[in-house]
Amino acid sequence: MGDGMDIPANHPVIPAPKVGVLLINLGTPDAPDAASVRRYLAEFLSDRRVVEIPAIAWKPILHGIILRTRPKKSAHAYAQVWSEEGSPLAAITRRQAVALQGRLGGSVIVDFAMRYGNPGIAAVLDGLIAKGCTRILAAALYPQYSGATTASANDAIFAGVAAKRWQPTVRTLAPYYDDPLYIDALVADLERQLSALDFAPDRLLLSFHGMPERTLKLGDPYHCHCQKTARLVGERLSVPTEISFQSRFGRAKWLGPATDAVLAGLPGRGVKKLAIAAPGFSADCLETIEELGIRGREDFIAAGGTHFARLECLNDGAAGMEMLEKLTRRELAGWWSAP
Repeated sequence: MGDGMDIPANHPVIPAPKVGVLLINLGTPDAPDAASVRRYLAEFLSDRRVVEIPAIAWKPILHGIILRTRPKKSAHAYAQVWSEEGSPLAAITRRQAVALQGRLGGSVIVDFAMRYGNPGIAAVLDGLIAKGCTRILAAALYPQYSGATTASANDAIFAGVAAKRWQPTVRTLAPYYDDPLYIDALVADLERQLSALDFAPDRLLLSFHGMPERTLKLGDPYHCHCQKTARLVGERLSVPTEISFQSRFGRAKWLGPATDAVLAGLPGRGVKKLAIAAPGFSADCLETIEELGIRGREDFIAAGGTHFARLECLNDGAAGMEMLEKLTRRELAGWWSAP
């Protein structure tokens, strides 16, 4: 070297800098058994972003009641959706990463991680850095922003980076609840699935994951984001739509109307043929397959409904993957040029 500082013989080989894309989803137990579900719930429900009750009040409830009673019940639900690939959420997110890698080519490294459970964000982040990624797009696959989901995933990324002496440069994926790429993908995929049904639905129910109502009052934009997604999608579909919020937990007041209550009430309002979709989920999981597809169906039929269809999430289908590819290419602008 011209400055007289020759590289020492024992200097480690530094790989050529690469760009990484890390797809992040919520998480899943390692197996559909009570012990695995207990570990998963303990991690999930200890996140201060998820449960905002003061720890001194929450810990006795979590460890004294919830982790003693809920794991067995949840394990039974997980067993109904588990496949040879394992958890649907992990399997689909893995397929999304593989498909995105194929679409972007080998000049970008694509991987996936779960906010809770395995593969964990810190370990996958370490793997990307070890492969030479000096710039990483952390793409939390939550279209609608919430502190409990988007912010928590970003927290985990930043915590992983904070432990490094030599930090990679990190970008995060902005919420895309009203992005034309997302709305176009949803409309195309929902229309495809609706046209394949053997009945004409009276209504399409768009069910989003619930949040405690106080999160809205504290300034979380999630409720507004869900409402806008539902409005933009509903304006372009021929079947009438309405919105609801699922997965209530605990005694606090949650965002409404509640999906289970809406399902029980629709037949009395003359809606006997129903399709239901969960556009806030980027991949099918326990909350869509079991809560909507199994229990939701039972609630609707018991209330007098005659026809029921659960529509799939975007998953790794053509419309969803085209959206994910275009979102990723846009977010990587200035870092990477498509080969």
